[in-house]
Amino acid sequence: MAYQVDFKTVATTGFEDSPFAKQLAGLRANEARYFWNKFKVPFVVYPIAEKPALFDWYRMLIKSERGLEFAATPLEISENVVDVEGSGSTRWVHVFYAEGFSLNVLYPLTQASKRAVGIKLAEDAPVPSELEALGFKFARQKSTLAGTIRGTYFKIKGDYESN
Repeated sequence: MAYQVDFKTVATTGFEDSPFAKQLAGLRANEARYFWNKFKVPFVVYPIAEKPALFDWYRMLIKSERGLEFAATPLEISENVVDVEGSGSTRWVHVFYAEGFSLNVLYPLTQASKRAVGIKLAEDAPVPSELEALGFKFARQKSTLAGTIRGTYFKIKGDYESN
């Protein structure tokens, strides 16, 4: 069932089975606030089972680009198509994992620019072994909603048809 994230009242809805429920809720609320402030778009998430084609596209992309296949449990997925200045319509897909991290794919639909995968770790969440093995370095960012977020990214080099 779809859930519109409220960044003013942080709720653990959808993350009840995660040991990082509160931290993930803060991370998700931080994303919701960004999308509302930047694009005036509500941030809506879905259980993974409700968006299998979108999740398959996301998994294919991260596997093709960096060989990433997470053993972690994906809980929620979101998709927003927004107008990003200089890039036109851009697809933004977020996946939140029970183990306290999220990945987002930034993929322009109208021209090949600013393609990237962002990786964010919730406060106190360990670096997934799949990312540790690839030697990613993480920068720290403070958030009133999520505490300390550690983040990194990689550029997308290939072309991936949308589902």
